[in-house]
Amino acid sequence: MPRTTDGDGTPVPQRLLAAATRLFAEQGYDRTSVQEIVEAAGVTKGALYHYFGSKDDLLHEVYARVLRVQQERLDAFANADAPVEERLRRAAADVVVTTIENLDDAMIFFRSMHHLSPEKNKQVRAERRRYHERFRALIEEGQEAGVFSRATSADLVVDYHFGSVHHLSTWYSPEGPMSSTEVAEQLADLLLRALRP
Repeated sequence: MPRTTDGDGTPVPQRLLAAATRLFAEQGYDRTSVQEIVEAAGVTKGALYHYFGSKDDLLHEVYARVLRVQQERLDAFANADAPVEERLRRAAADVVVTTIENLDDAMIFFRSMHHLSPEKNKQVRAERRRYHERFRALIEEGQEAGVFSRATSADLVVDYHFGSVHHLSTWYSPEGPMSSTEVAEQLADLLLRALRP
């Protein structure tokens, strides 16, 4: 059985994901070999295949780990005891911040999603749809309560916001003039302005 941690206690799956993420971001998914990943992680191919069935599984997990965090946080915002406008604003800002915090993961995924197997692709689409549906439900809740305008459909509002989020990896730089929080606050403000009655 492969070792589960290295000398500093980092679990092997995390080491493999960190190495894969760095190499996929630098070289591209299709130009990165399994051998390069295991060498960068300091493990054997046997260790990789013990935790991940394939390079495709690594690509899926790069995105899935971020989406899991975002889903948990969205669920917490949606379930909070606060006005719907405040809950939506927090959720809208959070997805921006968490995407920027994981910019390599987002960039890799949107650049390489077409490399996923049909089964994994379908799984990811279902996971993203669940997230978008929960986000849309907040908009619909506000529209039904008269807090948000019904002039634009909730589906279009969701597409508008997540179109901005999905493009962050093409332009955002931590060295740029705006922090992740500033970008998040401004995009959340834009969303809420679009929903004002």
